[in-house]
Amino acid sequence: MPTNEQRRKAAKKKLERQLERRAERARRRRQRLTIISVVAVVAVVAVAAGIYFVVTAEDDPAPAAAPSTCTYNPSEPAAKPNTPPDANPPTTGTVDVTLETSQGAIPMTLDRASAPCAVNAVVSLASQGFYDDTPCPRLVTSQGLQVLQCGDPTGSGSGGPGYQYAEEPPAGLPPFPGAEGQASTYARGLVAMAKSSQPGSTGSQFFLVYGDSALPPEYSVVGRIATPGLAVLDRVGAGGDDGSNQAGGGAPRIPVQIQRAVVAAPSAP
Repeated sequence: MPTNEQRRKAAKKKLERQLERRAERARRRRQRLTIISVVAVVAVVAVAAGIYFVVTAEDDPAPAAAPSTCTYNPSEPAAKPNTPPDANPPTTGTVDVTLETSQGAIPMTLDRASAPCAVNAVVSLASQGFYDDTPCPRLVTSQGLQVLQCGDPTGSGSGGPGYQYAEEPPAGLPPFPGAEGQASTYARGLVAMAKSSQPGSTGSQFFLVYGDSALPPEYSVVGRIATPGLAVLDRVGAGGDDGSNQAGGGAPRIPVQIQRAVVAAPSAP
């Protein structure tokens, strides 16, 4: 039978265990409350930050796209007087230009997005009458290259506007069949800028593609020819060339003279 001393010790231990359990429960309860408080504060901060970013996103205008900057470098004397275009052209929208020629009208739609610097130059030159009363001196009728080249007031193939600028190579042109990756297809109906073998030599001359042509993708594509214009080119192409150009082709046997280049009001971007 336990003595009074033993009973007192047992009661004391039991009380100590109870106090320890209570203290542990109190500690855990405080810990839970602390965690809940921290989570609540974080949630409030996150909501506030979200509201801030939404408000500022609505209040602050989106940054405008940087305009394309073109550099028109002085070169040989201009074949015909003109003023170089602005160096910061629009980069969206289209411009309709019609070449009124001795063989009929050739309507074209120029796309600024495809080559803004080149389209800017062509529109500027056409608006100033640079292309008026000028010949299209070279026609190529061979299989794989069918183009009519225009844009040189001298008719020699070497004249220009008095400045040159960098090419804007087209993206996504398909390979020319049978060329084994060495050339791309400049498809029937495209309008592209002529250049020399040197980079940065684009000027005023352009070529009108009336049959799929194999060329390296180095020539800036500025637009497309409308169906009535292709009918004119088909007729000229059927007449053939005189073979006088060492690089291929020659003067068209059906002469083509640009009487006037008419620029319509540009479309809205």
